[in-house]
Amino acid sequence: MSAPATTPVPAIPAAERFQFDVNGYLVLENFLTPAHTARLKSAIDASIVRRRQAMPADWVAVWPPKCRYDLTGINGPKSTRILNLLEDDPAFLELLDWPALMPYVHALINPQPHYHASDAIVEDPVDFKDRKDGWHLDGHDNGYRRLGHEIPLLQLKVGYYLTDMTQPWRGNLTVVPGSHNSRSEPTREARQQREFFPGAVQVCAPAGSAILFHNAVWHTASPYGPGQPGRTMLYYAYEHPWMLGSFAHWGYSKAFYNERLSKEQRALFHGFVFDPPEMRF
Repeated sequence: MSAPATTPVPAIPAAERFQFDVNGYLVLENFLTPAHTARLKSAIDASIVRRRQAMPADWVAVWPPKCRYDLTGINGPKSTRILNLLEDDPAFLELLDWPALMPYVHALINPQPHYHASDAIVEDPVDFKDRKDGWHLDGHDNGYRRLGHEIPLLQLKVGYYLTDMTQPWRGNLTVVPGSHNSRSEPTREARQQREFFPGAVQVCAPAGSAILFHNAVWHTASPYGPGQPGRTMLYYAYEHPWMLGSFAHWGYSKAFYNERLSKEQRALFHGFVFDPPEMRF
């Protein structure tokens, strides 16, 4: 009897794989072209205007989202976070299975990955001048902590810098390299240090860069230094196909699933989101 067919895993550079395995994150500078980066930033700006105009006055968002308004987080006059953005603009949907990214997703987490969720963050330093903590792991159950240490790779996060972040103290993604393998956690006192504790690294990279990281890597956003500009970022997350579908999937329309996804994009979702449901093996 012949062995069952398996999906080949695309190769990525061995040095990059080693960096990800050891540090828990990988920086791909200039991953998007300047034109692509500008198009995504413009799409975010336009989406935020539309969403904020549709918000009820004095709305206070809750987490996890309870209704469609909660998918837009208002953090100040110029600071906004938007969730479930794939339907907002074709540029966001296009990035879902961007050809240059998928070999990394296939190689690092699963040859047949599923999409988890995505969001966009626009920050003005004035609205975050007192930010100190925010350190966390990603994933359900408070960062999959119920699994104990070491927490496996269950969710691959991809952050895209859409503004220049070559200098520190610009809200940079800040990580603790290798912390995905740690059996202990940084103390509350250490996490409160504005200048960060030893070992924490601010990811400095130009606009258009992509940062891939393990769900169990301790991370946060840096505070803003005096006179530093704000940031615009996108986050996409991918997971294993056997995992429970994200609650974010219920926020998209029936037309989105049945009419707007390519064949390749449909494979990134559980079959039950389609009408009629698709059998998946």
